Amino acid sequence: MTVPMPARITDLDQLTDRADVLLCDVWGVIHNGVNPFLLSVEALKAARERGQTVILITNSPRPADAVIRQFETIGVDPDCWDDIVTSGDVTRQLVKDAPRALYFLGPDRDRTLVEGLEVDLVGPDAARAVLCTGLVDDETESAEDYRALLAGFQARHLPLICANPDRVVERGDHLLPCAGALADIYVELGGETRIAGKPHAPIYVEAMARARAIRGSVDAARTLAIGDGVTTDIRGALDNGVPALFIARGIHAREYAGDRGTDETRLQAFLDQAGVAPAFWMEWLA
Repeated sequence: MTVPMPARITDLDQLTDRADVLLCDVWGVIHNGVNPFLLSVEALKAARERGQTVILITNSPRPADAVIRQFETIGVDPDCWDDIVTSGDVTRQLVKDAPRALYFLGPDRDRTLVEGLEVDLVGPDAARAVLCTGLVDDETESAEDYRALLAGFQARHLPLICANPDRVVERGDHLLPCAGALADIYVELGGETRIAGKPHAPIYVEAMARARAIRGSVDAARTLAIGDGVTTDIRGALDNGVPALFIARGIHAREYAGDRGTDETRLQAFLDQAGVAPAFWMEWLA
C-alpha cells in the first residue's frame, strides 16, 4: 500500500499554527556528534520565542545531564530546548525491574546510566540479564562481532535491555553502529529484548509529561515530532499518535539523494518501503 507523500516545507515557522509542542530528535537533526547544525539550533530557538515548547527526545543511552555536557562541548546553544528526555532516562526503570546481576555491554562512558541504582555489574557467566548501551568500540567493531557473545546469552534465556534502539548514528560524516543493531541480532537469535526508547511508548509518555509540566495541558494532535530516523523517530511518533516531520538529510540520505538534493520520487519509494507516513518533510531543520 502506497503511503501519501508528506508535504514539503522549507521553514519550521510554517507549522507554528499547527503545533504547541515540538518533540525534536538530537543526533542527525541538531548535531552530528561533532558539530552543531546552526540552522537547526536557530530554528528551535525561534520556535521557543514564538511560544512553542521544545522537548528534545533522544535515544542516547546516557541520562540527560550527560547529553547537556556534550552540548556544552560541541557548542549547542542551551536556548534551543526547554527539556530533554533520553532513552537512558527511561531505561533506568527497566534496569530497576531487571535481575540485579547485570552484564554491561557498551563503552565505559555509558556506565553513568546505572549510577545510583542497586545493580551489580558482573562478568558474562554470572549475569542474569544484559544491559546493552552499544558496541565497546563503534569506530572499529561491527554488530556481527558480538554474535557469538549474544548467542551465549540467548542460550541461557537472559533478557537484553537495549538502552539505545538506534541501529546507526551519524558521527561527523560516518555512520556508526548502535545498540539497536545488537538488539536486532538478539531478536534474530530468539532472545528477549526490553526497550523503552524510540519507537517504544515509555519515552513518549515521559516526553509528554515533561511538556505538560511546562504548559499545563498538551494535545497530542497539536504536538509535532521531528526526526531523521524512520524506524525510531517517525515510526515512534506515529505509533504514539503524534504527527511527524521527517528530516531528509539525516541517516537515510544515501537512499534518495540526487544531484540537486533529495530526489522526491526515491524519497516516496523509501517511505513506502518503510511503511511510514510523516505529515511533512524538509531537507534540513531550518
